[in-house]
Amino acid sequence: MTVLVLTCEEDLTADMVIAILQDRGVPVVRLDPADLPGRVSLSADYVGGGFQGYFRADERMVSLSGLRSVWVRRPGTPGTRAEDRSAWLTAESEQALYGMLTATRARWMNHPAAAGQARYKPWQLHIAQRSGFAVPATLITSFPAVARRFAATYQDLVVKSVSGKHPGDPPMVLPTTRISPDADFSAVAFAPTLLQQHVRKQADIRLTSVGGRLFAARKEADPDEVDSRFTENASWKPAEVPDLVRRSVAAYLDTAQLAYGAFDFAEDHDGVWWFLECNQGGQFGFIQLDTDQPIAQAIAAWLAADPLT
Repeated sequence: MTVLVLTCEEDLTADMVIAILQDRGVPVVRLDPADLPGRVSLSADYVGGGFQGYFRADERMVSLSGLRSVWVRRPGTPGTRAEDRSAWLTAESEQALYGMLTATRARWMNHPAAAGQARYKPWQLHIAQRSGFAVPATLITSFPAVARRFAATYQDLVVKSVSGKHPGDPPMVLPTTRISPDADFSAVAFAPTLLQQHVRKQADIRLTSVGGRLFAARKEADPDEVDSRFTENASWKPAEVPDLVRRSVAAYLDTAQLAYGAFDFAEDHDGVWWFLECNQGGQFGFIQLDTDQPIAQAIAAWLAADPLT
């Protein structure tokens, strides 16, 4: 049976896993949804109470009934490489591709429905609280008066994007930014704003969960550091996962129905891991390179398992 990897043309992280699968003799097909229609073709029939389908990618024909698993890594948007691109073509291609794939018995990392829900930052915070994580006091609001009251209460704050997206074109990484409690919050009325109590940390934690297997890495941090993505002051090292965090991760992933999750925490000077977010498609290659943790191998093993296990 075949492993299907949905990702873009240049994805070194996916290359790591695909190479392992190939070394193990597991059939694997790499497909970028952006190539549908064009380099990718598909067909399915629903006749006589049955369903049969297949697709072609890079001249390989694959039966949908022969799929073992689907890894949604970094897929392009369907229809974006077509000669006559349009929102209609994207919608039609997306409905056809994902509609057919979700009708199979293949295992998903992660299922599109679960992944879509998991991207919502407000939902993440709610599920993190329910799962038992320590979550910094957080406010999402478009009421300036409410923002001012929150700032007066918690004083040491950071501001983040709710969506994680940058308003510019082309989009850029939008950093988490420290904000003064006496700032002018009138602009909050123009867009929902996420304010969060700043955690004075001694380390950043990245915890990658692959089918329930946990790989935690720790990087020393300055207590006044806000966004570690913009600093290169230390390397990542393997870390032990506290029992409470382990139980909370299991509860979170069970609720979210995710097979893969990349959790970010801030560890304070009391050793508490404060939940910041869970990226359902987060990178892991840089962690594996620094720590030698076999994350790619774990993903390959999960993808290669029988669909019914």
